[in-house]
Amino acid sequence: MKKYTQNDKIEQVTEKTLVVGVDIGSTKQYARAFDYRGRELDRVYSFMDCRNGYELFLDWMQGLRSANGMDKIIVGAEPTGHYWFGLRDFLDAAGIPLVLVNPLHVCRSKELDDNNQTKNDQKDPKVIARLVTEGRYSIPYIPHGVYAELRGMWFLRQRVVDEEVKLRNRIARWFKIYFPEYTQAYHSFAAKSSIALLKAACLPEDILQLGADGIVELWRAMKLRAVGKKKAESLLAAAARSTGQKDGAGAARMEMEMLLEDWESLRKRHEKIDEKLGELCEQIPESKNLLAIKGIGLATVAGFLAEVGDIKRFDSPKQIVKLAGLALRENSSGKHKGKTTISKRGRARLRRLLFAGVMPLLATNDAFHSLHVYYTTRKQNPLKKKQSVIAICCKLVRIFYALLTKGTAFDSSKMLGDIHRPPMAA
Repeated sequence: MKKYTQNDKIEQVTEKTLVVGVDIGSTKQYARAFDYRGRELDRVYSFMDCRNGYELFLDWMQGLRSANGMDKIIVGAEPTGHYWFGLRDFLDAAGIPLVLVNPLHVCRSKELDDNNQTKNDQKDPKVIARLVTEGRYSIPYIPHGVYAELRGMWFLRQRVVDEEVKLRNRIARWFKIYFPEYTQAYHSFAAKSSIALLKAACLPEDILQLGADGIVELWRAMKLRAVGKKKAESLLAAAARSTGQKDGAGAARMEMEMLLEDWESLRKRHEKIDEKLGELCEQIPESKNLLAIKGIGLATVAGFLAEVGDIKRFDSPKQIVKLAGLALRENSSGKHKGKTTISKRGRARLRRLLFAGVMPLLATNDAFHSLHVYYTTRKQNPLKKKQSVIAICCKLVRIFYALLTKGTAFDSSKMLGDIHRPPMAA
């Protein structure tokens, strides 16, 4: 990805460029057109969010371009949810660039013209067009091929994971009400033996009626060999001293039945998506170098490729660090020197993915663990534990970038050798 400076972006808007600002809506869009000096060329134009509306919008822009002797059109918009995707694809097919402005910039600069806090669909397009003229925009990345499939599949996985978390909380609520002691016998309700038991006997009185022999027989019928008489007796003891609610037993059994059906359905979806993600990663040969790192799993690799896209569009790993919102920012003025923190501007999902991926890496990979120990115990400028984790997240980005662009295998000794340690005092 070519790194465009603000000067490069400003140079894209010349005296022959028609600048159009669009306020994106769910069903209706508003547009205003300006020249490179900010002079408005027509009244506010509105069009519907459909192909017919897009075609009328294109005719309007081309008419203004011809009437004013211009040869180029650039359209700016706010990334409002998913509503801008259709316009993006239509303009891309028409050969007209669509650039995005930061909604925060629009909010903070809307008073520059009239010193008025008013925000509406007619005013926003003017603010957006002015930001484009000043070069304060970004060029959206549109993934294609395997990267588009990866991103779509990764978002599906995230939704399934979110639903699993919600369902876990609902099941935990059920246990708190009807069988609080169950979690003392089972660390996780999702174990195969636990699921089998809950389908047959979920309430304390059901387990007492089934008895230890009945529980063991149930497990043996399903060929579950990791549990036996001892686990069954602990369940019976928990059921005998249970303080769970007794009323509404019929509704409680039906609720657990439905919860377990939902859980198994989500787990099947999760497994199906993970299988597909594995197939997609295989289409990117360099991804095997990432998976070969001890402590790095398929979810981390697939998520990284989905969020970043084609790694070759970046000139430097610093761009990916910035994309993840891990770039450092300083808050100092005069004699005051504030804390240095990460910017948190960028793709929050990528930042969360890297943080979650580093945690098991520190626990299972000796090289990364030793790096963490060095950062937190060095004599000069030792880092706090969380600061060290963030530093290793940035390190992981640089490693992924090198492995994907060069196609080389991970070398832990080279990673540790890259650390510049200060010379020891004589």
